[in-house]
Amino acid sequence: MLSPLLPAALAAGATAATLARAHLRERAAEAAFPPEGRLVDVGGVPVHVVTRGTGPDLVLIHGASGNARDWTFAFVDRMADRYTVHAVDRPGMGHTGRVNPDYDRPLSSAAETPREQAELLQGAMAALGVERPIVCGHSFGGTIALAWACYRPGTLSGLVLVGAASNRWEGGLGPLYAVNASAFGGAAIVPMFAAYASDAKVAAVTRAIFDPDPVPEGYLAHVGAQLTLRRRSLRANARQVNGLKPHVIAMEALYPSLDLPIEWVHGAADTICPAHIHPEPFTAMVPHARLTMLPGVGHMPHHVAPDAVDDAVGRVRDAR
Repeated sequence: MLSPLLPAALAAGATAATLARAHLRERAAEAAFPPEGRLVDVGGVPVHVVTRGTGPDLVLIHGASGNARDWTFAFVDRMADRYTVHAVDRPGMGHTGRVNPDYDRPLSSAAETPREQAELLQGAMAALGVERPIVCGHSFGGTIALAWACYRPGTLSGLVLVGAASNRWEGGLGPLYAVNASAFGGAAIVPMFAAYASDAKVAAVTRAIFDPDPVPEGYLAHVGAQLTLRRRSLRANARQVNGLKPHVIAMEALYPSLDLPIEWVHGAADTICPAHIHPEPFTAMVPHARLTMLPGVGHMPHHVAPDAVDDAVGRVRDAR
């Protein structure tokens, strides 16, 4: 006769195997994609900053499910002959720590607000002696760049927003973010993604992010998507994105007071941050912001139309 404890024992064994596999994959990812730059201490939180080049300071902030390697794939080297470029990892992503240790707990559902993220990154720049940089953010990183301008005015000289999320939207962001952001998902579902998500799945998600544009050759080998599949990064990303909407709504009230140069580069075919939800309402609220729409381009203009982003940075530099 089978013991009634057998199902529980099997479940415990499966859980232990999943956690062990997740741990091994996380260590392998960190070995394969070590920090490209330095770790800057900001009140006890390590912030990973990759610095290259000479000239006016330019800070690059990556989007959701990413890290600084998205920028170092090609764009940093493109700009380093004219700017001192600082590509940063946001909290919980890449090699940057969490603002609050409680945010790392599996049974928590809390995460860094856009303001907390902006203040941490601005603190890292201040620790490096960087004053009033141009700040460029892609997608969710654009939201953090806007928070920097809203909550740390005077510490940056201009904004460049690339496929950014700025304004409120209808409804939620889907069940995956909600589940992974929850205490249950953080403890039970996230480890399964960390342990078993395949390279084919990562490639398919990356293609969807670039759609309708092709993924550049060599991008997947460089970007270190495996870092995002660590449990801490999956939780951080899900919680930050899932909790974003009320913070964006609060920031909307501050947008009309922004008085620094603002350039916005956006793909007309972007379905992740659609133009009618983000840049168009924003530029109606901030008339001096200049919007460059790119016909046929999706969510990754800094890879598929880098000239447009380069030109936008140059206009902000000249307007400072």
